[in-house]
Amino acid sequence: MDMGIAGRWAIVCASSKGLGKGCATALAAEGVNVVINGRSAETVKAAAAGIRAASKVEVLEVPADVATEAGRAALLEACPNPDILINNAGGPPPGDFRDWDRDDWIKALDANMLAPIALIKATVDGMMERGFGRIVNITSAAVKAPIPILGLSNGARTGLTGFVAGLSRETVARNVTINGLLPGPFNTDRLKQTMTKRGQSGEDFEATMKREAQGNPAKRFGEPDEFGAACAFLCSVHAGYITGQNLLMDGGSYKGTF
Repeated sequence: MDMGIAGRWAIVCASSKGLGKGCATALAAEGVNVVINGRSAETVKAAAAGIRAASKVEVLEVPADVATEAGRAALLEACPNPDILINNAGGPPPGDFRDWDRDDWIKALDANMLAPIALIKATVDGMMERGFGRIVNITSAAVKAPIPILGLSNGARTGLTGFVAGLSRETVARNVTINGLLPGPFNTDRLKQTMTKRGQSGEDFEATMKREAQGNPAKRFGEPDEFGAACAFLCSVHAGYITGQNLLMDGGSYKGTF
């Protein structure tokens, strides 16, 4: 299927590795020029080189923290008028809410709620004026089924989802859609960090990973490239009638009907 987005420009936040990189790679494969972002200049450079080698698109590198105002300004300087915006940021650490203070909550909100809203604010009107825009927020399966040890993430990402639910109905008539991609367990560094909290007594890390994978209905963890493919579709010309939705990708872990 031709996604119909070749030649467009995308800002893909936190895309030097993991799910963000999967999205940037998939968009580049469809002919989209991409702005790659991450906090480590070395990691961003390596990711950009890999995407360039696999595609014929322009790839711009922006080593910066998207959770900061300066980081977002650097992204927008590199690409002032993106056609596609993929909001993404590393999740806050797992733990017990009793151990978190106000600063912990503010940090989580800045990265996983307020930063995406700021980038949407900076780009959505231009998208509407041009008559095309795709915004995808990478959030978490915890938006549908909260995970107790990820309380900071549960709160911040659900707040973003609620905000987008209203805005997305105001932009779709101008062919600008806003949707969420909700990853469950994918084979990323973030998953490995979480798994350190899920080990049973006397169980080593590899055994924990294997047990958790077998506990998923798919009997495995997801891979970033299949996540990226779903993102590319939501950014395509074929997805103009999909807005305000949250696509859960978790291998069937969520057992609800809705």
